[in-house]
Amino acid sequence: MQVINQQFIVERDDYANAGKVSSQVKQTLNQIGIPGELLRRVAVACYEAEINMIIHAWGGTIQCTLEDNGELTLTFKDPGPGIPNIDKALTPGWSTASEKARQLGFGAGMGLFNIKRVSDHFDIQTSPQGTTLTIGFLVTS
Repeated sequence: MQVINQQFIVERDDYANAGKVSSQVKQTLNQIGIPGELLRRVAVACYEAEINMIIHAWGGTIQCTLEDNGELTLTFKDPGPGIPNIDKALTPGWSTASEKARQLGFGAGMGLFNIKRVSDHFDIQTSPQGTTLTIGFLVTS
């Protein structure tokens, strides 16, 4: 299996490029032959997390790593402001999205719930200094 290690920058409030990173990740994984159902799950999780960084965080980075043992890890790191209540944030329909985000069709409150639902591994650490979301998938050929 081909090893991948890519990093992307996400800018705060960059709605014009929302979904660009998840599309790039999906394209890269598709080119190396990741199975379709897994590709769909990865794309959903990456898109939701990327959008969350644009809407709620002050930008950040996305790291995509595929190890030769078949472990695919996506790590999303932002510098703040943190998630005040993770339990609420994982509740379907609960959102703190701005009116601007909602008018643009974002912020339905399904992001973290969907990410957790489609990933094989889900870990989130948050504080006012930032949030790190690590999600993993087992790639089998």
